[in-house]
Amino acid sequence: MLHIVLYQPEIPQNTGNISRTCAATGAVLHLIKPLGFDISDKQVKRAGLDYWHLLEIHVHESFNDFLSAFPNAAPYCFSTKAKHVYSDVDYTKEEDVFLMFGPETRGLPESLLAARYDKTVRIPMRAEARSLNLSNSVAIAVYECLRQRGTEHLKTEGELTGRGD
Repeated sequence: MLHIVLYQPEIPQNTGNISRTCAATGAVLHLIKPLGFDISDKQVKRAGLDYWHLLEIHVHESFNDFLSAFPNAAPYCFSTKAKHVYSDVDYTKEEDVFLMFGPETRGLPESLLAARYDKTVRIPMRAEARSLNLSNSVAIAVYECLRQRGTEHLKTEGELTGRGD
């Protein structure tokens, strides 16, 4: 199972977009409080469109509560401070894969990264760029994980409608 963990997300539209990615791929979404918005915020709902019924979502009061609920979780921490590249990781070794991302304005705390530095990864980008958008980063990571683990549970083939438009 693939789990996306958002640590203290701040922007409702990003969380809505990530919710849609999770719903479309079957990934479980975890939100760790405090949140920068109300989960019922219309901006969150609008960004997720009509996929909410496909989403499994868990809201945790704190990081410790998340670890208590999922004691075997060993999340890959995405950060611009990481030494390793996300695509160099073998995501097939674990039955449950947890991909964790920090808040948009500050990323994951260094204390959290230091405690898990062997599982801290980055998405390559230009040195002059501060970071990527959170929802884009999650999508990149989710699809790399799915590329390695397989997409048998997903529709992988489309068809033309014949409408010509």
